[in-house]
Amino acid sequence: MTTQLTSPTPTNNSFFSRFKGRSSLGSLLGRSLFSGFAGFFYIFLYAPIVLLILFSFNASRFPTNWTGFTFDWYRKLFDNYAIALALKNSLIVSLSSTVISTIIGTMVSIAMERYRFKAKTSFDAVLFLPIIIPDIAMAIMLLAFFVLLKVQLGLTTIIVSHVAFNISFVAVIVRARMASIDSTFEEAAGDLYANEWQAFWRVTFPLLIPGILGGALFAFTLSLDDYVITFFTSGPGSTTLPVRIYSMVKRGITPETNALSTLMLLASATLLPLSLWLQGKGDEI
Repeated sequence: MTTQLTSPTPTNNSFFSRFKGRSSLGSLLGRSLFSGFAGFFYIFLYAPIVLLILFSFNASRFPTNWTGFTFDWYRKLFDNYAIALALKNSLIVSLSSTVISTIIGTMVSIAMERYRFKAKTSFDAVLFLPIIIPDIAMAIMLLAFFVLLKVQLGLTTIIVSHVAFNISFVAVIVRARMASIDSTFEEAAGDLYANEWQAFWRVTFPLLIPGILGGALFAFTLSLDDYVITFFTSGPGSTTLPVRIYSMVKRGITPETNALSTLMLLASATLLPLSLWLQGKGDEI
């Protein structure tokens, strides 16, 4: 006796077709709403920056009245002695704090990643404090510290303050690069009769260079743009560019202020991507 196998009776696919159509429509609507919200968010975030740059080329002194395109405000900006002095102070503070914090941060990163010692966990927690605590709290603590030591406020106190928070950022970046370096490279150098010092300078340090440069550029950017900590720890004759910009804004926004802010924005927008690019190049090695 032959048994004939019959396929199950096909169900009605119209319901599933309608469900699939509604699901696709809902997904399309959701993506459209998300894209619209993202677009509105970016416009809300970056439109003031675009307007600031645009009105820095405005021929009129009034920021709400566009009368033509000019570079006069940039020329007047470079002829301003007070702004030139503030730029000089900013470069002195940024370069000095970057060099010091990069050296200390790199040594701290190597010690934290390669060696074990007592209270390492506690030291690690303290190292991250400048990243976690608010700038205003750190500024008040540093000011109280300098007042307690009866140190005169000036460029030196600003540099020390910037080093205090830059070390943490440099250490985080360099330590991440240090963690990605295989320790077998150093072991191989030891097998080739290199001592620890030679293995570090000829093997480890060249591999760390992208992370060190990335951390240094990041520290330089933070130091160049810092206002809160600098304002609390600065003294007479040590005004930096961010503090100078704020004092100019209190008297009213002018195209000259917009021009100075545009140059600061350009410097930050150049250094930060360069820092990220160097860190990415380090990962490729």
